[in-house]
Amino acid sequence: MKFNAKAVLGIAVSLVLLWWALRDVSFAEVAHEIRSADPVLFLLSVAVATSGLAIRALRWEVLLRPAAPGVPFRPRYAATSVGFAANNLLPARVGEFARAFALGRLGGVPITAALASIVVERVLDGLVIVGLLFASMAVSSFPAGDVAGVDPRAAARVLALATGVFGLLLFLLATMPERSVAVAERVAGWVLPQSLRRPLVDALHSFLGGLGVLRDPKLLVLSLFWALGQWLFLALSFFLAFRAFGIDQVPFSGAVFLQSLISLAVSIPSSPGFFGPWEAGAKVGLALWGVPDGQAISFAIGFHIGGFIPVTLIGLWYVWRLNLRWKEVEASEETVEEIVERDEVSSAPAPRR
Repeated sequence: MKFNAKAVLGIAVSLVLLWWALRDVSFAEVAHEIRSADPVLFLLSVAVATSGLAIRALRWEVLLRPAAPGVPFRPRYAATSVGFAANNLLPARVGEFARAFALGRLGGVPITAALASIVVERVLDGLVIVGLLFASMAVSSFPAGDVAGVDPRAAARVLALATGVFGLLLFLLATMPERSVAVAERVAGWVLPQSLRRPLVDALHSFLGGLGVLRDPKLLVLSLFWALGQWLFLALSFFLAFRAFGIDQVPFSGAVFLQSLISLAVSIPSSPGFFGPWEAGAKVGLALWGVPDGQAISFAIGFHIGGFIPVTLIGLWYVWRLNLRWKEVEASEETVEEIVERDEVSSAPAPRR
């Protein structure tokens, strides 16, 4: 496991947030709340959350279609599972690179296309999450008040602006690839030595090829519908977990809000598995509905670990079943970066499975 400055920062942030989330909570109360949770509803919530891997793999086909059509479901599901297991066990969000690396190995997909499709997926996720955040706050039953002294609506507007700007930039790159490459060549000529210019520009050209979904209105709309369906489905797991832990005052719109809040919280640098930001986000969000800290943290710890275990085990099983080595997964960020720099079209000649 490689610990660089980014990984150390993430672990430090997680420790601070975990301390803040747990500082006023009785561990005996948390243990009692977890033992008292409804087992049927809890297992159902974990099953719904875990099945999100399959939904994400189904959705990935649409994002890959312009650059790599016809990739079977199994490599997409396996790569998604490996990526999420890597995010749970390795620092610095290596899972995004592991996912692209695994799909290249298992599905014969160009690494740059796989990586670009993941970038598009994350941008669409951000747009949908922010949209759901606004929608949940617009419901009449949404409680008035601040989140840790911050107006959630004002914070959501800032996030919407940042996400929109990044999405617009990516859209411009996708719709004007020739001009983007020409600008990159000109900038590279100013700031880079000759030996680095061509590989960088070629890598950008290959990367832009993976953004094809943004140039096709039908695929873009279909991708947005997939994203919306995915996040609404996953919000159901939060709602079921609320009821399992006796949190009856928070409606489904509150589950949508909390899921969106936690999704944004775990986007900051954090430890493997996102411990710290996840619990802090749950504590802050549920406080709006007057959920006691002990009950909120019990839900957060129980549901977080409940979802962590099966997703991680599925990913590790695929690492073993498909003859991947964990060291390859650990080094996937460096591997993908090297492949992109060399403008290679695939990480390995392995056939699709």
